[in-house]
Amino acid sequence: MDLGKYAQVVLWSYAGAIALILALIMLSLWQAAITRRALREVEDRQGKPNG
Repeated sequence: MDLGKYAQVVLWSYAGAIALILALIMLSLWQAAITRRALREVEDRQGKPNG
């Protein structure tokens, strides 16, 4: 695959995009875990079963 004289710029752009996508996925998983934990605490206080 020949990217020409802009090969370095193109490859760094791909790397940056992949890094941002991975960061968004990790942030989403982290937020989901926090929300799940908070919901579990509320359900425990109300005496409702988890699930």
